[in-house]
Amino acid sequence: MCWISVSQLKSLLNRAGGFLLGSALNAPSLTSSASSSSPAAMETHKTKVCIVGSGPAAHTAAIYAARAELKPLLFEGWMANDIAPGGQLTTTTDVENFPGFPEGILGIDIVEKFRKQSERFGTKIFTETVNKVDFSSKPFKLFTDSRTVLADAVIISTGAVAKRLSFAGSGEGAGGFWNRGISACAVCDGAAPIFRNKPLVVIGGGDSAMEEANFLTKYGSKVYIIHRRDTFRASKIMQQRALSNPKIEVIWNSSVVEAYGDENGKGVLGGLKVKNVVTGDVSDLKVSGLFFAIGHEPATKFLDGQLEVDEDGYVVTKPGTTKTSVVGVFAAGDVQDKKYRQAITAAGTGCMAALDAEHYLQEIGSQEGKSD
Repeated sequence: MCWISVSQLKSLLNRAGGFLLGSALNAPSLTSSASSSSPAAMETHKTKVCIVGSGPAAHTAAIYAARAELKPLLFEGWMANDIAPGGQLTTTTDVENFPGFPEGILGIDIVEKFRKQSERFGTKIFTETVNKVDFSSKPFKLFTDSRTVLADAVIISTGAVAKRLSFAGSGEGAGGFWNRGISACAVCDGAAPIFRNKPLVVIGGGDSAMEEANFLTKYGSKVYIIHRRDTFRASKIMQQRALSNPKIEVIWNSSVVEAYGDENGKGVLGGLKVKNVVTGDVSDLKVSGLFFAIGHEPATKFLDGQLEVDEDGYVVTKPGTTKTSVVGVFAAGDVQDKKYRQAITAAGTGCMAALDAEHYLQEIGSQEGKSD
């Protein structure tokens, strides 16, 4: 994570705009926007492999599928789940734990590289959101507002969005400290210089909160766990690890009502206003970092129950594979991974999904005439 000036931010946004809208503005018919098409003008495409997603899982799958000459179509979405194409990487600044970038790389920049590499090998990318699917028969059908796709195989890699709380100072933009001291991934951001040897906060009461709090003790001078109840829902062993750690202190029956800036005027997080939900008292807590650990929401609603999902909505895959409950449909990345949720693990499962899809297509003898 790094901290950027307003001018740098504007530059990034300009670059992001060109990257995100490039295909829609420059390609003729393949990336026309939904607003320019009427229902009667719906375009239909046939493909061997259709990939839904825009992060490292989707693009790794696209690269492998394209190199296998499957000529994949990829739908990167347009502000799907309120996140720009590229997924959660577009919401962070420095990415320092993806191999190949020893100096780190901005999230928006690494996503742009993913996209260019996919296109280099022939992936056709649509900046449109798939809002409906039909996996009841083959070929599989996928729908956006402007086109229909008939696919022999489908790879779902729509990711999962970290849940965040909303309070004064928690957001982005003016007056907010998101990515300037507030994060939703301790593993991704905890080692950043701004957090080292500083007091930090984790909000949550489940296993993820306990795990992240323990992880952050490697870097922070002290870690507070703020929980709105007087008991954790985490497993006993995870609770014990957190409660026995001398660098962790629990603030029970409390919630954060405001985040404010540092005294030096650097525009980064300086502290929190914490309210005791029992007494109503509000206290001041000086910290340099806040990490939400209240779960993730997988982007699976558009599937409308056509794939098996677990109790939290994650797509269920056969262990050791990316195969879902529907033969010919595969899932990769955070949409099926509730444990690791890292860019590099997402990329790995994207590779697996492409290989699984290729083998499936070989099995059904449909690799001839690979794409329309």
